[in-house]
Amino acid sequence: MTISLAWPLALSAQAAPVADSLAQAASAAAAANTVAINFVWTLVAGFLVMFMQAGFAMVETGFTRAKNAAHTMTMNFMVYGIAMLAYWAVGFALQAGGVGALGTLGGYDKLAHEVSLTIGGKDWGLFGRTGFFLTGVAYTAPVFAYFLFQMVFMDTAATIPTGALAERWKFAAFVVFSVFVGAFIYPIYANWTWGGGWLAMLGKNVGLGHGHVDFAGSSVVHMTGGVMAFVTAWLLGPRRGKYNADGTANAIPGHNIPMALVGTFILAFGWFGFNAGSTLAGSDLRIGVIATNTMLAGAAGGVTAMLYMWRKYGKPDPSMLANGTLAGLVAITAPCAFVTAPSAVLIGGIAGVLVCAAVFFIERAFRIDDPVGAISVHGVCGLWGILSLGLLADGTYGDGWNGVNGAVRGLFYGDPGQFVAQCIGGLANFAGVGVMALVAYKVTALVVGGHRVAPEVEELGLDLPEMGALAYPDTPDVATAVILSEPAAGSLRAGDLEPEPA
Repeated sequence: MTISLAWPLALSAQAAPVADSLAQAASAAAAANTVAINFVWTLVAGFLVMFMQAGFAMVETGFTRAKNAAHTMTMNFMVYGIAMLAYWAVGFALQAGGVGALGTLGGYDKLAHEVSLTIGGKDWGLFGRTGFFLTGVAYTAPVFAYFLFQMVFMDTAATIPTGALAERWKFAAFVVFSVFVGAFIYPIYANWTWGGGWLAMLGKNVGLGHGHVDFAGSSVVHMTGGVMAFVTAWLLGPRRGKYNADGTANAIPGHNIPMALVGTFILAFGWFGFNAGSTLAGSDLRIGVIATNTMLAGAAGGVTAMLYMWRKYGKPDPSMLANGTLAGLVAITAPCAFVTAPSAVLIGGIAGVLVCAAVFFIERAFRIDDPVGAISVHGVCGLWGILSLGLLADGTYGDGWNGVNGAVRGLFYGDPGQFVAQCIGGLANFAGVGVMALVAYKVTALVVGGHRVAPEVEELGLDLPEMGALAYPDTPDVATAVILSEPAAGSLRAGDLEPEPA
């Protein structure tokens, strides 16, 4: 009997293309699902960061006096919309117009127009030029998702100066200055680091590690906000009564420490989106490491600040415990993906001590009045964050970062060039952001006729003269202070709050 193999072979030949097609379809579906997971993760992380605005509002308002609570809270509320619209119109294009392909969000590659200088045959990016008003990218989902995520980071930077300038800053000046932050100051430095600009290219162009590396914004967000706060608080001057004739400083306690501590918890919660969300990829399992490192560093910062204040001043100061926790979170923001858990605790612990020392040093040596400690928390500890990456990145993550092969390694793990790049990034932030903040401050003063409220308004409290409403109208001590204070010219008379006759 003869057995023919022709028929099974024919079936096998027909099945092969079908199997290939099924494999390709399964691969395409898996890729599409991965992109979808990344989209959802990026958006949810952006929503978490947006909620941090409430945390900032509570921290800053709690650390200021009751007579200015409505003014401080309103600045934190309105900076969200004001800076966002400026970023939508101009800032996003300057930051991300040359960012290149959005690989984790589907690979959209039309944000590819960077204005750059060519020096020594190398391109050094300065700012992007695609995406003004989100035009030219209409209904392009990857760009819109990336915009949302980057916008809430910008707003975090924009709100930092409101704390340092609280209790004496004209609301109109705040409005105009916030436009500059959203449109120019933040986006330009962000482009240098995250948009393919010249700091990112220090590795590819001149061999300094992977260029300036900042995973989630110790320099791009926090140091930028801290430098803006430093320059503007120095120019605006201290609050009335902060310094004595001999130069010694007086404490001006905030009115609601519980509010500030609750705000700190909100910020710590939102920070999981801030740091882990910066993968732009829920499919990147490193998010587990990043989130845990973030939590550990915040805890270490709070504990070391407590121990420092307890030992040096005899009592643990609740306000400094909050700032210590925030300092740890700020510091771990740059290196969170690149360091071990013990390194994260070390980074956060150093930040907790550093912020305490910095608050008193800036207050006494520079005589800069910062009601909430924003310069120390965000500026000083933001700098420490990028330097710590340059020291402690252990070479287990970041292969291909900024176009450089191999993982990111710090000085202690064999790459001194990475530490140099981190130092250059810090210097560029202080100089570049500092100059831009100075120019914006001066232009704003010309537009609105100065930054500072009148002395009588500051004594009265900014709530009624600037905002037209008291935060606590039913609180006798606040209302009485308003009634009895020297009237603010053109804005309030002493009898305006007297009760109507029965």
